[in-house]
Amino acid sequence: MTEARDEAWRALTLHPDPTLEELFAADAERVDKLSSRLELGESGILFDWSKTHLTAELLGEFESFAEACDFPEMRRKLFAGEVVNPTEGRAAEHSALRGVGKESSVEEAAALLERMKLLVEAIHEGALGEVKHLIHVGIGGSALGPALAVDALSRDLSLVDVHVVSNIDGVALEAAFAACDPATTWIAVASKTFTTIETMTNAQSVLTWLDQNGVADPSGRVIALTADPEKAVEWGVDETRILPFAESVGGRYSLWSSIGFPIALAIGWEDFQALLDGAAAMDVHFRDTDGRDNVALRAAFADQYYTRIRGCQTRAVFCYDERLGLLPDYLQQLEMESNGKSVHVDGTPVEGTTAPITWGGVGTDAQHAVFQLLHQGTNLVPVDFIASIAPGDVLDPAHHRILLTNCFAQGAALMAGGNMSADGKDPARAFPGDRPSATILCDDLDAATLGALIAFHEHRTFANAVMMDINPFDQFGVELGKKMAKDIEGGEADFDASTEALLKAAGLA
Repeated sequence: MTEARDEAWRALTLHPDPTLEELFAADAERVDKLSSRLELGESGILFDWSKTHLTAELLGEFESFAEACDFPEMRRKLFAGEVVNPTEGRAAEHSALRGVGKESSVEEAAALLERMKLLVEAIHEGALGEVKHLIHVGIGGSALGPALAVDALSRDLSLVDVHVVSNIDGVALEAAFAACDPATTWIAVASKTFTTIETMTNAQSVLTWLDQNGVADPSGRVIALTADPEKAVEWGVDETRILPFAESVGGRYSLWSSIGFPIALAIGWEDFQALLDGAAAMDVHFRDTDGRDNVALRAAFADQYYTRIRGCQTRAVFCYDERLGLLPDYLQQLEMESNGKSVHVDGTPVEGTTAPITWGGVGTDAQHAVFQLLHQGTNLVPVDFIASIAPGDVLDPAHHRILLTNCFAQGAALMAGGNMSADGKDPARAFPGDRPSATILCDDLDAATLGALIAFHEHRTFANAVMMDINPFDQFGVELGKKMAKDIEGGEADFDASTEALLKAAGLA
């Protein structure tokens, strides 16, 4: 860190730690000061960080710290399409896919999306024959984003039945086969390099399945989603069915690109465009709003406080909406692959912690599984609650009322604590309270809202990285194990005694 960063950080660590109850008692306007609303046309999202330990003084110190970390300049570089991934010498231009970024990149992205739109609409109109099912094979960001959006947005109506397969375990692929009719099934192969072994192995197995089930030209059913079109052509994909995206779009930031093809195929282009527009609204807010009023930056301030000052090793995300059941999985990759680093941008070691472990689940299921630890365990775990005011079902309104009351009650209980015994003295029934949470309350969970939610977490991740002086856009940590697996396949393995014994036990050596 520079001297200015060191000084700003030291100032942050000297603040007292009043309880949440004390903070609310001291400021009747606390909720208004720590809540913000993002408007999305006819709907919007409320971001309430009042049940965290952020104070006006702490926020001021964090604003100074962000300035000392050169946050405004790094944000400018991000949207200007300049290099923000120094280890690979790349920009990170996922926002350009939403129409916010360097003009030439926005124009290029729009042209590529128009190409995808034409193919999506051709399929919906029957120009390629009857297409009822799509098996989308990818892994990491090429699968998690599409899986999340398809699951969240196509429950009421799916124009094409989409099955996202990422696991190399054949059981996953067989489940997709069982749900699809080969006569009306197409395949999307999503791989930035078109060399990912899990994806290409699964793709070949889908072609074999189509061939074995009477499809005359399985290769003619393939749509390639890649940043390397030449590799896709070499693999046998027709050039007219290759949907490229820019090299400057990282995998975990790619659902806005042609990687989002299965989303558009399932929900239609109008809703896919709404997904982009919702994300763009968050982009503009993040780009143009400074300090504590910037909802993603404010969330990152809280992340830095709990992880680096209070020593919290995890952060939990609980979605009180069945349609967001895959969001915690998506955020795990986004946050932990981006910021799970141990060196600064200049290669020097990081002192202290970087990214917390992101985990979570769906309420109210999680209340009966893991909330015991949150309320009475010895770990301090900041919690994000995410909910929608409008229900996603047409059943008795009691369902949604109970869902929301449980969501809000959990946040209140974590903060307040108490003792549930008759005399108020039984330690087994005591709740310490003073446990932080934030609430993201959506008017409704539509495509624009989901887009804004995802973009919010992208920018929150970026802001955290800037304040830790790390690069959130590379991911070399995933490579070593993959290399060793290839060594085993090639018969070049030379491992420790335990691994050698496991290989022999499994019949692999």
